This record gives sequence, C-alpha cells and structure tokens, in this order.
Amino acid sequence: MSDIDQLTAAFFTAAATSAAESAVAGSSTTANKNRATNKSTTAEILASHFPALQQALQQEYIEKKHGRKTDWDQAFATLPANLPSHTQIGVDGIHLGSAEDLDISQPEFRDLLMQFTPWRKGPWHLFDVHIDTEWRSDWKWQRLKPHITPLAGRSVLDIGCGNGYHLFHMASEGASLALGIDPTRLFLYQFHICKKYLPDLPAYLLPLRSEHLPAFKCFDTVFSLGVLYHRRSPIDHLTELASFLRPGGELVLETLVVPGDAQTLLTPADRYAKMANVWFLPAAPMLETWLRRAGFVNVRTVDINQTSTEEQRATDWMTFQSLKDFLDPADANKSIEGYVAPTRATVIAEKP
Repeated sequence: MSDIDQLTAAFFTAAATSAAESAVAGSSTTANKNRATNKSTTAEILASHFPALQQALQQEYIEKKHGRKTDWDQAFATLPANLPSHTQIGVDGIHLGSAEDLDISQPEFRDLLMQFTPWRKGPWHLFDVHIDTEWRSDWKWQRLKPHITPLAGRSVLDIGCGNGYHLFHMASEGASLALGIDPTRLFLYQFHICKKYLPDLPAYLLPLRSEHLPAFKCFDTVFSLGVLYHRRSPIDHLTELASFLRPGGELVLETLVVPGDAQTLLTPADRYAKMANVWFLPAAPMLETWLRRAGFVNVRTVDINQTSTEEQRATDWMTFQSLKDFLDPADANKSIEGYVAPTRATVIAEKP
C-alpha cells in the first residue's frame, strides 16, 4: 500500500483503540463510566461497521485507479517530515510553523504543494507558504460557528468535506472525532498533507460517498455543507443524514436557496451557475419544510448569504474558472443563465 492508503487505514486503528481505551476507563468507576460512555459508544459502533466500510473502500477506492496517483504519491513522499514549531487554527485560516522549521527551501516546499492543485478549500498557511484557495472557507466557518452546539467532546461527521479544512477546525474546537467523507482523491492527498503536520488532532477522511455509509445512528453532529443541491432526491439525502445521527443529535446543513416562501422551488432547465449537477434550489421556508418532513425537529434557518466574488475566486492555487465567470457580466445578482445568483442558507435541526 502507498502512504496515503496506510494513512486512510489508520482511521480504523484509531477508532478501535479509542473504543478499547474507553471501555477500560469506563470499567474503573461509575464516574469514569459516565464520562466515557459517549466516546466509547461512538467508537464501538464505528468498530462494528469496520467490515462494511473496508469493503466499500476496497471497491470504491483501492480498486479504482487514478492517472495522477504515482505523481501524487511521489510528491507526498518527498514532503519534509519536520513538525511545525507552532500551530494556530483561527478565524483567518490554519497557520502551521514557519519557513525556519523546514529542512528544504521554502520555494521547494511551495513547488511540492503546487503539485496538488487545484486547492479549493482553505486558506492554509504552511511554513509561511500561503495557500490562497479558491474558497475563503474560514468565512463560512465564522458564519456558522456561533449557531451550532459547541463541539467539545462531540463526535462529528462531515459529508462532502472536500480536503477537510473544516475538520481541523472541528477537531481544534475539542471534537472527540471529526470524520470527513469525500470521494475526490486529490482532496484526500491535500487532507493528509495537512494531517501530516497536525498528527494529534482526531481528524480523519474516508474517500467514500455518503451512500456507501451504514446508518451509524451515533454521531452527535452531522455537517452537510454544499451537498444537497447536487442530489437528485433531496428528501432521501436528508433522511440519510438523519440515519447517521444519534437521537438528539444536531444537523448543520448548508445549501443553495432562492428567495421566496414555502411554495417556492427552482429546478434549473439545464445548468445553474455553469454547474451541470444542480437539481433543486428551494426557498429557505421550503427547505425547512423538507427537514420537518424528513423527521427533524427544532428546525431554524440561522444564516442566508449571497456568495461574493471575494469569497469564491480564482487564485494562483486554483486557476480555473470561478464565481465571477458563473455570473451575468451585466448583473452580479444573476447567474450566467439568468437565475438568481448563488445564495446559501445555513439551517440547523435536531433528530428527535
């Protein structure tokens, strides 16, 4: 196996170890048992699903080859092993170390990181190399963080996590487990580049799709950010998300919306903002109705934000078309097809 395959498999060892340690800790006293119950239960449930997850990885990841795998493996193996002298995961991005920590030149390090373009989620500051990603994902985190249940001690599942930028924020907030799901291989490499320099945070990424997952019924918080509008059956996706949560768990959902009431829904005739796989864009009140129909309670929209060309744009690290190319040149409030410009709502709900 390559390094990336071994690092992916390490999730199973970590989860199994967590279950064993929690069981031992919980056996000593009643107080310890109460403190360990949530962590132990999640880890034990995950461990019970190991065979199915490993089979899915074999079929959907290991047996499927990628043309850039050899190049990526070689570049990843060349990354310096130095750990950063300092780390800061804050409101303006993730900062790890300084150039003086490296045993290669900073330009050499930057060239290695450039082999993993395009970088879409960030920003990252790795040993004074600023990875100026397409998305200012830190802005999204700032918008949603005040509204969610604090993550300290909670198990978290992030569906469609990209390169895991938000996973590191979740883990730094004290989550006992931050598990991301995303099938894109390049994102897996980007995640492990950053995980290499943040080895102690309980953040993991499995290169799968949500439909490959069992109904865990154990996570305290599930995130689905920018996924729902890609689903042909949005209600099925919402019920799928509910199946990952424990009773009383929290869903944090972000998706594209349009202005209107509980009867308003846009189904693009073809593309939306040049995206071919956009199916349904509800108004926020209709989205709340969908969630209630899917069985969620205490549903509330906490933020609606029109995406700006400052938040999503082309950079040296993502040189393809970006938001400004998807908008009407004469009216930035419209998509290139004439629909309302991309606007995203964040909705929070609970599983009863």
